[in-house]
Amino acid sequence: MKMWLNNNATNYQERLRTPLLDQGDVVSKRAELRNYFLQTYNLYESLFELLNSEQSFYIKADPLRHPLIFYYCHTAVFFINKCIATKLMDKRINPTFESLFAVGVDEMTWDDYNQAHYDWPSIILAKQYRDQVKAAVLQLIDTCSFTVPITWDSPLWIILMGVEHERIHLETSSVLIRQLPLNNVKSHPSWSYCTEDHLPPSNLLRDLSAGSITLGKALSANTYGWDNEYGQQQCKIEAFSASQYLVSNQEFFAFMQAGGYALEKFWQPEGWQWCQGLQVNMPRFWRLKNNKYFLRTLTAEIPMPWSWPAEVNYHEAKAFCNWLSAKTEAAVRLPTEAEWYYIYQQSVRVSYPYWQNAPGNIDLAYFASSTPVDQFKQGNFYDVIGNVWQWTETPIDAFPGFQPHPAYDDFSVPTFEGLHNLIKGGSWISTGNEALASARYAFRRHFYQHAGFRYVVGTAVPETKFSYYQTDKILSEYLEFHFGSEYFNCPNYLKRIVAECLEHLPISQRRRALDLGCAVGRASFECAKYFTEVKAIDFSTLFIRSAIRLQENSSLQYVICEEGELTTNRECSLAELGISQKDAAKIEFMQGDACNLKSSIGQFDLVIASNLIDRLYNPREFLQSIINFVATGGVLAIASPYTWLSEHTPKSQWLGGIRHDGEPQETFSALHAELQHHFELIQSPQDIEFVIRETRRKYQHSIAQLSLWRRK
Repeated sequence: MKMWLNNNATNYQERLRTPLLDQGDVVSKRAELRNYFLQTYNLYESLFELLNSEQSFYIKADPLRHPLIFYYCHTAVFFINKCIATKLMDKRINPTFESLFAVGVDEMTWDDYNQAHYDWPSIILAKQYRDQVKAAVLQLIDTCSFTVPITWDSPLWIILMGVEHERIHLETSSVLIRQLPLNNVKSHPSWSYCTEDHLPPSNLLRDLSAGSITLGKALSANTYGWDNEYGQQQCKIEAFSASQYLVSNQEFFAFMQAGGYALEKFWQPEGWQWCQGLQVNMPRFWRLKNNKYFLRTLTAEIPMPWSWPAEVNYHEAKAFCNWLSAKTEAAVRLPTEAEWYYIYQQSVRVSYPYWQNAPGNIDLAYFASSTPVDQFKQGNFYDVIGNVWQWTETPIDAFPGFQPHPAYDDFSVPTFEGLHNLIKGGSWISTGNEALASARYAFRRHFYQHAGFRYVVGTAVPETKFSYYQTDKILSEYLEFHFGSEYFNCPNYLKRIVAECLEHLPISQRRRALDLGCAVGRASFECAKYFTEVKAIDFSTLFIRSAIRLQENSSLQYVICEEGELTTNRECSLAELGISQKDAAKIEFMQGDACNLKSSIGQFDLVIASNLIDRLYNPREFLQSIINFVATGGVLAIASPYTWLSEHTPKSQWLGGIRHDGEPQETFSALHAELQHHFELIQSPQDIEFVIRETRRKYQHSIAQLSLWRRK
């Protein structure tokens, strides 16, 4: 069997794998991470060598994805944005790039699909940027202070986050390359596909007895993990049977021959809507030419390898199971996450990253494609790991004990809504964290990855109930602050700020409003009563997600703390706040960085920055850039208690609360100095009280200063 080779290693055993975080000293760990970063960075760039022209970078391979130029730069931008957010770096390399390439498209409500908003750079500039990022990250690795073991509070965790993020996009970008027209790609010796095919074996069911397992990863684990992996969940496993092999192209073809794509009875409503809406009649990477089937690999269309695993989305896999269930009169379905892990525990003897030779077609150890389903045996099964990812019945949700990582709170939380199903086991291109058994990746059910499935026969899958992660303490406090009761005779803080702004904006100037640091959105909803269009931006998708749920459902339930573990359920309603659904629909909630806004959002008659200025990593940069977003005659509202903390803003960037040349400097004076050339102060600053409830007997009572500035 051919061994896959990359540009940085002579054989598989010499290639670096995801680092063990508790071994070695600082010197050796620094060198290991340096090499792991370089290997990842170079491997990622080598994938884009499959594109045969600059034009290929700018073609949208998938209508719901950006062109590949985005993904080429996105992983580099990720390093800088996370290092800026965590204060490992204090200076951007290219603010325009670091806004343009910051957020991808995953069909979230806040995603921007309008290609007119994207002015993609040339490949030369993109490559220069990647080189600059490489140098900056290497310098950080060489100079940052850390200790071993590395934990998720360590600066090196952020570097590992960037490396593992790029390895994820190594895979997702390869899926897009498979969707490009053939005349936009070329073969490459480091990305060769398997040439072996034969008559596939008949699939058999293997019995597994009842048992129990524990899902979840401990924070003390010695490999990098994404936040959704942590926590603990006990699972009882009823006896079940599982197919020995992944479903092959040959086996899936029988479903097609039986009219599977045309018979609604085999499909779930969501899947049938997808199938009919796009007029699907075969898997995405299949081709039919002159009555013969072919398969699209990275760079070629090859005669259909019938022994390879069928690559399908969840809907197709589920329809196949329903068809097979009707055919065999057995309860055929996809495995759950727990059942997959149960099979894994009984099949794979040595786990990544400890194996010497990959026990399956994984970690780019063999081919840049799938292989026959009977190629890699693991225990009583084949391809428990590797070849293609395996769809499960389990929509991703948090394990008990889950906490989002503060540097990347939008990695997992937005997927805890029942629309993303877990895939397990990894594919031929799954490397790093993706190759770990503990990895938890989930995609929309109509998405295509290098993913297929095996089926099981067992008891019915219990219905999943989602927490939506609204028991988070900070989130609950903000929901109560924005939409809950008024305490100690303090009127609602956000509502009052909007009212003060409206006093200085005639109706003719109430067209567009921007709510920066919108949190869960009360000021945004208040603005929607009076403005034609409202944009609301916050760095945290945890907050954005709750605001969108309230916008879409008109009400939202949350939990507030009474004392200790005692809680009370609360509900907020747009109707009770006097906000109509028509007005709420005016708001576009977006994830973004207030210090690095996209120029495409335009200018506004009102910009509100409430409780934001003292939480920014570079408030002067914000004040200098916000000028571009306030229309002439428009109003900028800045409200803050000026609570300067080093955990949010480096002391060197504080606007006030410090001594300058021995004299005390207050924040408002600095605001005036920064804004006076482009704004005039409308009226003397005024104090506005607000109360944040923590428990029944503990409250934060603060006084913010509100200053209103009119753009000259």
